[in-house]
Amino acid sequence: MMTVVERIPANAGSLSVAQAPARSRDGVIDAMRGIAILMVIGIHSLPQPLDAIWAKSLDAALRPCVPVFLFASGYLTALSGRVPFAKRLKAALIPYAIAFVAAYAYMALHNPAMDHRIGTTLARFGLGYVFVYYYVFVYVCCTFGLWLVFAVGGTGQPASRKRIAALLILSIGCGLLAGSYLDPAMSRFGASDALLDEVRMRDIPFWFSFAALGALTAMFADLSDHNMRRALPGAMLAAYMVYAAVRILGLGDAATYDSTAFFLYAALFCVALFAVQPSSPLLGWFGSGSYFIYLWHIFVVMLLRDHTTLHQLGGIASFAVCGGLAILLSAAALLAVRQFASARLCRWLGA
Repeated sequence: MMTVVERIPANAGSLSVAQAPARSRDGVIDAMRGIAILMVIGIHSLPQPLDAIWAKSLDAALRPCVPVFLFASGYLTALSGRVPFAKRLKAALIPYAIAFVAAYAYMALHNPAMDHRIGTTLARFGLGYVFVYYYVFVYVCCTFGLWLVFAVGGTGQPASRKRIAALLILSIGCGLLAGSYLDPAMSRFGASDALLDEVRMRDIPFWFSFAALGALTAMFADLSDHNMRRALPGAMLAAYMVYAAVRILGLGDAATYDSTAFFLYAALFCVALFAVQPSSPLLGWFGSGSYFIYLWHIFVVMLLRDHTTLHQLGGIASFAVCGGLAILLSAAALLAVRQFASARLCRWLGA
C-alpha cells in the first residue's frame, strides 16, 4: 500500500512544500471521504432527540465525519503547496447556493411564520442556517485559513517548510484553546445555551485544527511502520470511549463539537483511517460525489420525518430505514446527474 512517504519524494526535507506532487484524484482520499459522507448520513438518520444511550454512543462514534473532510483538504493542500482559493470558493458556493434555494423553499412551505427579511435571509445563507449546511461556512473559512498559512509561510523559500509547520502547529494549539474557553467566556456575558451551541458548531479555530493536522500528516508523517499502524486503532478506540463517556455521563465539557475529548478521538480517527489506506472503488465513488450527497441527502431525511410515520417503527428500525433510503436515493440521484447532466451542471450541483 502506498504510504505518505511514497507520495512525497524522499528528499522532501530539502524541498518546499510547493514541490510535492499531488494527483487530480486520490483514491485513498476519495475512499476516506466516502466513509465520512456515510457517517454524515448516519448522524442525520438518528432519531431526535438523542435520548437513548445507543443513539448517543453511535452519534459519538460517527462525529469525526467533518474532521475527515477537513483533514483531507489540509492533506491535499500540503501535497500541492498552494490553495486555489477562488476556485475552491466557486466550487463550494455555487452548489451550495442552488441547494440553499431548495432548502429555503422547503422550510418556508413548512413554516408559514418564517422570517423572510433580507438581513435574516443573508444571515441564513452566510452562516449556513438552513438544514445542516453550516459546515459549508466552516469549510470556506478553513480553506481561507489554509490559504493564509501557506501565503504567510512563503512556499518556494528555503525556510518555508519549517515556517508553515510552525504555523500549523500553532493553529492546532489555538483551536484547542478556543474549544476549551470560548463557551465559558461567552457564558460570562450571559449567552444562552442555544447561542452557545450555534457558536460552538461554527468554532472555526477548532475546526481548522483538523485541516492543519492533515497538512502536517502530508508533510511529516511516516505511517509505513506496521507497529504504528497496529497501535493507532487501539488508541482511537480508547479515545472514543473517553469521548462517548464524557457525552453520555455529562462529565466536564460534554459538548458534541469542540471539546478536547472530541478533538483527541477525531484526530486519531483521521490518522488511523489514513494509515489503513482504504481503497474501495465504491467508497471512492461516494467520496468523489460527497459534496452533492451532503447537500441533497438531507431532503430525503426531512421528507421521511415530516411526511411519513417513520418514528412509529422504533428507534433502531427508523434509523436503519431512514439511513438506508437516504443512501440509496442519494446515490441514485448522483448517478443520474452524472449520467444525464452536462459537465457544467454537474459542477454547479457539486457532483
